[in-house]
Amino acid sequence: MKVITLKSIITIIAFSFFQNKMYAQAVNWENTSKQNKNLLHANIGAEYGVTAGLGYHHLIPVKRFPLWIGGEFSIPAGNELADDFKVRLGTQIRIAGLNHFQFSARVQGIARRYHNQSVTLFNFGSDFAGTLGYYRKHWFLGAEAGFDKAIVIHFKHSDWYKKNIYDNVQDGWYEPATGGNFYYGLQGSYSIKKVDITIKAGKILQQDFKSQPLLPFYGQLGINFRF
Repeated sequence: MKVITLKSIITIIAFSFFQNKMYAQAVNWENTSKQNKNLLHANIGAEYGVTAGLGYHHLIPVKRFPLWIGGEFSIPAGNELADDFKVRLGTQIRIAGLNHFQFSARVQGIARRYHNQSVTLFNFGSDFAGTLGYYRKHWFLGAEAGFDKAIVIHFKHSDWYKKNIYDNVQDGWYEPATGGNFYYGLQGSYSIKKVDITIKAGKILQQDFKSQPLLPFYGQLGINFRF
């Protein structure tokens, strides 16, 4: 692995500003059942632009600790679809419950690609989050907080960058990556038979707990199909 340079740090900071961070779907734990172990979900969101995502999760119906295992794929709006993308693989598990209050956690691995005129970046990272909410069969409301971290990143600089900015720039893998964001907000859903309408909104704070990205808010509207 290469030691990260000042130019690379600046580029990574830009990456953390503009990467698409479509968040995981909201799950109503009070409305899960062994008869509907599959969850297909689609969502659209606003964060540094418009993003859209699709995903699938399968329920492992452990009695006290049910969990959803699966993945998601999201892309930003643009002229070249899937040119930039984000893939998540992981699990969500219900950890504790008291009456209608429940606490759940999410752990996901992330791969994402972002490019501009200067460089193409491919990043591996992780996302950890916890949600505390009040759940009923047909609706729920909860608060979520999490951390999205870039762990290692690959740089591929363009010919334009090498010609006009710095011709001796090195491509390759760099660690540790500096990109990381805390996020927190509210989420909820309303259920109609086997369909859930979900919504999320919140704020983003960079890992130094002081700085904020250019647009420090996120929002997401989604729909879940259980079958």
